[in-house]
Order: sequence, then C-alpha cells, then structure tokens
Amino acid sequence: MSAAKAWNTTTKEDSGNPGPPHYPKSGFDPQTGIYHSINKLGDQHQIPTRPDLDIATYVLSHFPHPHQAESKIALIDSATNQQVNYAWLQRSIRSLAKGLYHTLGVRKGDVVFVLSPNSLLYPTICLAVFSIGAILTTANPLNTKSEIAKQVSDSGAKLAISAPEELHKLVPTGVPRILTSRKPIKDSSSLSIEELIESSDHLYQLPQVKLAQSDTAAILYSSGTTGTSKGVVLTHAHFIADVAFLRWTVDVSSAQNDVFLCFLPIFHIYGLSFFALGLFCVGTTTVVMKKYEFQAMLQAIKTHKVNNIPAVPPVILGLVKYTSKAGFESELSSLRRVTTGAAPLSKEVGDGFRKRFPWVELRQGYGLTEICGAATFSPTHKEAKARSGSSGMLIPSFCAKVVETETGKPLPPYREGELWLKSPSIMKGYLENVEATAATIDSDGWLKTGDICYFDEDGFLFVVDRVKELIKHNGYQVAPAELEAILLSHPSIFDAAVIPLEDDEAGQIPMAYVVRAVGSELSEGQVIKFVADQVAPYKKVRRVSFTSAIPRSTSGKILRKNLVSQSKQQFNSKL
Repeated sequence: MSAAKAWNTTTKEDSGNPGPPHYPKSGFDPQTGIYHSINKLGDQHQIPTRPDLDIATYVLSHFPHPHQAESKIALIDSATNQQVNYAWLQRSIRSLAKGLYHTLGVRKGDVVFVLSPNSLLYPTICLAVFSIGAILTTANPLNTKSEIAKQVSDSGAKLAISAPEELHKLVPTGVPRILTSRKPIKDSSSLSIEELIESSDHLYQLPQVKLAQSDTAAILYSSGTTGTSKGVVLTHAHFIADVAFLRWTVDVSSAQNDVFLCFLPIFHIYGLSFFALGLFCVGTTTVVMKKYEFQAMLQAIKTHKVNNIPAVPPVILGLVKYTSKAGFESELSSLRRVTTGAAPLSKEVGDGFRKRFPWVELRQGYGLTEICGAATFSPTHKEAKARSGSSGMLIPSFCAKVVETETGKPLPPYREGELWLKSPSIMKGYLENVEATAATIDSDGWLKTGDICYFDEDGFLFVVDRVKELIKHNGYQVAPAELEAILLSHPSIFDAAVIPLEDDEAGQIPMAYVVRAVGSELSEGQVIKFVADQVAPYKKVRRVSFTSAIPRSTSGKILRKNLVSQSKQQFNSKL
C-alpha cells in the first residue's frame, strides 16, 4: 500500500476535518506520536535484568544440556566438512579465555582487535573475549593497511588476532598479535589461537572476572556508507537484549533442527548477532562459509540440506537473476526460509524471489549497528508475503517515531519522515565522539536513524531512503531507492545504483550507474526512457553510466559516496 494514503493535513480548525484517522493495529499513540510494538516477548524471551550478567554467560547458559552437547553439531566448515559439536565449542571458549588471560595478559577493558574472514573459530574468539571482560573490535579483511591502522589506533587495541593471510597488514601498527590458525607463514613465529586453546585447557583455572551488564563489550565500526566510519560502543546489556530479541525471532519463525548457512561476515553486527551469539541459544546447526561466493553458496545448500539463510538484498537479487535455468528447484529444495536485512529489499525483487521460489518463506528485517542488531521483523510468512516491500513490525521492547525532518513533528501511519528508535539495545554512543553522539541520540534517548520511512495501518515499516541520500531536484526530493527498484525490474539490468549529480540549473539530477545483464547491449537512452515511462518528470534519470559492478559494503549497502566521487572525476574530466 502506498504512503499516498496519507491523511489530509488540513487542521480541524481550518476545515472541520477531525484530524488523522486512528489506526489501533499500527501501535501508534496519537497522544504521544509514538509507535509501540504490538508483539510481546514470552516469559522465556524476557530480557534478563541481573546487573552482573555478561553476554558470554548468557549465551553459554542456553547451550544444549551436557548429555545432548556431544551429539549436537554447532558448526560445519562448508569447505572441509569439519564439524564442531556444542561440547567442544564450550570447552574451546573456556580454554581460550584462560589462555588470553593467563598467557597473554588480556584484562578487563582491554580492546582485542580481530581481523579475519569467517571460520569455525570466530565464535570461540568472540565469546572468549567477552567472558574475560575484554572489548571486541572487528574489521573487514578487505580493509587496507591504513584503514586497519586507523581502527587499531582509534579503538586503543592491546592485542590483535589475525588470519595468517592478513597478518602483514598489522605489522605497521606495532600492536601485539596472534594468529587464528597455525598455518605456516614466512618469517612468523606468532602463536596461534589453536595452540592457545590446546595448551591452556588443563593448565589454568578459568579467571573470575567481575562483570556487569553496563560494561562495554564491543566497539563495532559503522560501514561509513555516507560518511566517515565511527566506533559504535555497545555494552553487554545491549548484546543480551539483542540476543533475547533474536531468540524470539528464531522461535517464532524457525525450528530447532534447522540448518543455517553463514556467509554473512561475522565481523558485521548482522553476522555477529546470528552466528557468534544468538543461534547457539536455540541449539541450531550452522554451516560456515569463509566468505560469500554464489556458486559455493548453492553447493553448500545442496550438500548440507540448508533450511535457513540470513542474507542481504544482493544475494536475493542474485538468486532471482541467476537461477532461471531448469534444475535449480531440486538443488535448493531444502530451503524453507530466507531472511534479509542490512539494506532495503525492493518490492519488485522480493516479489520476483517469491515467484521463483514459492516454497521458500522470505522475510525482511531492519537493523543498524547503532541498535546492536534488528528493530523490525516479520513474524509470519503470511504477513511478510502480504506486505511485500515491508521491513516487518517492531520487535518487542522497541518503540519508534516517524519525525518530520524540518519541524521534528511526529507523524501518523502513511506519513513519511525520519525514523527514530528507542530500546534497551540502543548504543552507548560513538567512541570519543561527543558531537556525533549528540547529533544521533537526543536527550530522551531516541536514536535518529537517518532513514526515511513510514508505518502502515497494521504497524508494518516501509523504508523509503536515507535522509542524506535524497536527491534535491528543483526543490523536489527524489528517493534513489525508488529509482533503483524500477531499474532492477528491467530484464537487461543486473544491478544498479542512483546518485545525485550536481547541476547548475536543477541543483542535483538523478544519475544511474548500471550493470548490464550478460549479453545485454542496453543503451543509455533506453535506460532513461524505461524509467521516465514510470515516474513523475522530476524523478527521471538524466544521466547513465555503465559499469562492471556496483560498490557495496559487506552488508550489501550501496557505497554511494564512492560513486559520487567517481562521478565527479568522470564528469569533471570532460569539462
């Protein structure tokens, strides 16, 4: 349903209009302007209030019972088929915690920097760091030496844990380092996590560290899709709340015998929440891929009979575009559920997926690093299908406001504005950045997401675009996501991104970067006409550039700032 169903803004005094209609199913309170979650946590999902609880203890307390832990598989390596059961996982976490504390001298409040792709040991590292009160900070292995040096310095890291192939990037930082595995590296005598686990198992007692929910657990760096990356400070309380929410979402949408597939990077909040913390609390099995690769993903689904995939929109688009040949139905027949988040999924792509895979439940969520995970989710397949294009409903314990960007006025259903959120999982703030924190979290604890959204009459959230990414064309606001959805519906377009291009007359004009489908000879004129036939004149794409790939973050967000810089170079060089 379109936001055009907005109620008449004429005041009661002006026209006798009684004001906005009341939508009781939306969770909207017209007196306060606040949307409340209409979903409730069951007793088994309540957020613990014990002040001395830490996230590692909380997760480990939900592991399968000891008599089940030996037979229940926690993790499977998709490349080697190596398997780890819950009993070994628990022992490895405790052993590594001993080694970090006694052998390497890591103490409460010390920052541990992790630079590694996904592996079976990644969850062990995270939970061991949390259990001794150290602070986790993770980085993308694709980052450059300078980006890594900046994060190491900014976070104040005291120890770095690195995959062998990434070790060279840490040498200039001077930070003490340890390898994830004992894979031989020339001129390296570094100790490995594997060796530390083996040597510490029977040597030491588990350290008794006094922890509190209010203690800092992690500093995760935002993707910086529209600006400079900032350190998001998250406490044990934030992660505990997030895992309680995640347990609820899994319980209402999955089964304990589900096999999940992990190709999302665990260094990102989406992957960390699911695969290093939350899924262990419901006793599922996860197949771990080192990184996302489309054909390898298809093979892993077939080999391990994967049922459930947390994904991002580019993966959904890839499945729709690349699985048109006969035979894929049988190869993907085990799939039951796919969840997508981290970036908006257009209605067109979602509908295309459901048409291509009618036996698979597709559900969308909405989340941010700054809220330590997800804020919305579609609890049932029926609701998700009926509200295609929606990011779901508020998760229990979340409340929201949709705020008019110019006046700060809270808006009712079907009115578009900036989404503000409040919950127990809202970040502490940005690391040593008081100005950025104050600009993001107001004095009442509301986090300003920067996303333009609206709720419908039943409380389903629809993400329109980013506040900072709206294109200002002759006084009109144009949402890039709307144009991208149209472009992706073209059979000869594989991927697309829309950015603002500076223009002397109009201020800005919409420009599209387009990746042609294989074999396509699509022209700029054809692209412009295709969009123009479907939108108002002020929304038309005015310039098109063809490219081999759209730059995206690991979570699937379009890196528009890269494209904006590219366009400036591209068109300035033609002047």
